[in-house]
Amino acid sequence: MAAHVKTEEPVSTPPKGLAVLALFGPGLVWCSDMIGSGEVILTTRNGAVLGIGVMWAVITGIFLKYWIGIAGARYTVCTGEGMMDMFDRLPGPRHGVVWIALIIQFISGSIATSALASASGVFISTLLPINPFLAGFLVCVVSFLVVLSGGFKILKAVMSFLVAAVIIGVLYVAVTVFPPLSELAKGFMLKIPPVPEWAVSKAGVHPNPWREILPMMGWAAGGFASQVWYTYWVIGEGFGMTQGRGYGRPADVQSLKNMSPSLAVKIKGWCRVVYTDAALAMIITCTVTLCFLIAGAGVLRPNESAPQGSGVAVTLSKLFSTKWGPLGGKLFLISGAAALISTLMVQLAGWPRLLADAFRICIPGFARRFAWKKQFRIFLVYFFFVNTFVVYAFGYQPVMLIKTAAVCDGLLLTPLQAVWLMGGLFIVMPRLFNKKAYAIIKPHWAFGLFLALAFILFGYFCVFQVPFL
Repeated sequence: MAAHVKTEEPVSTPPKGLAVLALFGPGLVWCSDMIGSGEVILTTRNGAVLGIGVMWAVITGIFLKYWIGIAGARYTVCTGEGMMDMFDRLPGPRHGVVWIALIIQFISGSIATSALASASGVFISTLLPINPFLAGFLVCVVSFLVVLSGGFKILKAVMSFLVAAVIIGVLYVAVTVFPPLSELAKGFMLKIPPVPEWAVSKAGVHPNPWREILPMMGWAAGGFASQVWYTYWVIGEGFGMTQGRGYGRPADVQSLKNMSPSLAVKIKGWCRVVYTDAALAMIITCTVTLCFLIAGAGVLRPNESAPQGSGVAVTLSKLFSTKWGPLGGKLFLISGAAALISTLMVQLAGWPRLLADAFRICIPGFARRFAWKKQFRIFLVYFFFVNTFVVYAFGYQPVMLIKTAAVCDGLLLTPLQAVWLMGGLFIVMPRLFNKKAYAIIKPHWAFGLFLALAFILFGYFCVFQVPFL
């Protein structure tokens, strides 16, 4: 008797209308990562040095990375596998793209999480009577314990609280110093504001404004890894073909080949759910990021202060307290600390998944020897020890660490990621599905357009600006 062949994985009917909002989960965790060190430190610092004239850079960076994120998430909803497995299906040398990502992400992941641990410690020590190094260590421990279970629901619950704290704090501050509409309009003029003389002489800022703008754009809405992780949060929530699959599994190609038109219609409905989920995350991220920029321009710039080093939180606390009293200063610091801690937790949940996938693909023996959960925990422990070491060794330089991580993860790989995703959507996907199913779920031409724009813009920065930073 012939063995029964499973042709379709069970997929529930996607919600419609306002019911979609109840599933705002993957976007919430994605948003928690996007609102982090780049917004709290780099964007606030840009507001202090360059003013709100760089609003266009914030909005452009977030908008283009939104398309990168939903392109990967759409692929995951349709196939059931994450972005790293998609990269492995691209034409070219065997595992070539995944090896590139593995090497760069191993380095940038260590730098980025360490920068967050360091900066979190500085902010917490300003709020509480505790040594900044000890505070950073405690943040690492708490984040490690939250992530250790590997569960998505716990992570989502914690992120809900932290994101709420960020929004309340930074909105209060930004509304208080909101600029006139005529001044606000200048932020959309696509001009590069010059670095003021006081910033060069008093704060040691380099005269080249791109040294401030590019790290901010690199970290706005996260970097390469953040967009990969969004596919993991979609898997964790069980959207579309990810339902019941779990992490660390490539797509069931036979099921995709045999997909019926009726199932493809369901999958298309789940794609719309992802669009809504990601759009909410983008709106929240863009709003909060612009508020940090406005806060820096409204408070730090008039005082000719560009925070750096271990004095970031101290400088912000003093100036914000002077402007609005103790409540304003505390609220800003609480929102900043919440943003940094939430991002650290998401990164500790995301980078081990990314590296576990990369090792599984590039080094098959690693996957055969260790189950997925053990792979995840191996890398989680690695990042925990790297974080705690750097907190003590380099805790006095959070701005330097964050800028380095922003360039590595947020700029250098982003144009390549945009191209790889175009290949995934328009070369890989047609090969995985039968013609009738693909005709229903094929991606809109807008994905190709905005991914191409992301490649051109970030590619220009990498070639013509990054070498001179």
